[in-house]
Amino acid sequence: MKLTILGCYAATPRTFTNPTAQILDIQNRLFLIDCGEGTQVELRRNKIKFSKINHIFISHLHGDHFYGLVGLVSTFMLLNRTTDLHIYGPKGIKEIILLQFKLAGSYTNFGLFFHELTATESELIYEDKKVSVHTIPLKHRVYTNGFLFREKIGERKLNVVAVENYKIDTCYYQNIKNGKDITLDDGKIIENSQLTFDPMAPKSYAFCSDTVYNEAIIPIIENVDVLYHEATFLESEVEKSGTTMHCTAKQAATIAAKANVKQLILGHFSTRYDNIELFKEEAATIFTNVHLADDGKTFEL
Repeated sequence: MKLTILGCYAATPRTFTNPTAQILDIQNRLFLIDCGEGTQVELRRNKIKFSKINHIFISHLHGDHFYGLVGLVSTFMLLNRTTDLHIYGPKGIKEIILLQFKLAGSYTNFGLFFHELTATESELIYEDKKVSVHTIPLKHRVYTNGFLFREKIGERKLNVVAVENYKIDTCYYQNIKNGKDITLDDGKIIENSQLTFDPMAPKSYAFCSDTVYNEAIIPIIENVDVLYHEATFLESEVEKSGTTMHCTAKQAATIAAKANVKQLILGHFSTRYDNIELFKEEAATIFTNVHLADDGKTFEL
């Protein structure tokens, strides 16, 4: 699992920072999370193939989280995309995007599917053989969700030495990796545990932006490997966090500690601050394993 930060600053884009967008790579599946203005430029800058993005998750309908979406979809059209594209976001996102295309007399030459979200409880919104995605209901000025990505347990790892010692034909290898026992020609049954190793533990990633401090999310994100949590303000501006319904770095760290997550990544920094290291220093007083997002930064989860 690999996370690439395309943008992680609040409100307005600048010449050297971008609003929220990130790519999560799970076993060669690319998921775009939020799509602030300039996202497609940052995709190119980070050499991420547009054609590998088939699922886009939009947390809420504030411009710094989705104003880049119509431009990205338009570019997909210009690149003669044929693969279906699925967009998950709050109710209203379909109307916004399709109205822009309608007024421009432009329509996609690929399947464009909107999955509009209205639930106020966590729900499963995407699943395949390798990953599942649930919503994380957040509290902001408009309807907002975070997203919880969980890998599924993979195949068992083949113990090549053991398999060769039993002279097992290669045609049975996939069955062995699927967890099945093997019966030899003489009728002896070899248990799967003698032929394989446990698969790697599945990883989990929770994306939470934007939200006021909200302990209700703790049961949903408990024990995740990595939590990305907004930290718009420092504690010196805690009053602004309440009125704007955002969090401070200290509040984000408190959520991470109470949810027993393994690693915290802070983002969505207000551009009023010249030194984002201050966010890490503040959060570290509550939670030790804390990192700062920044445009173009990658994390191997």
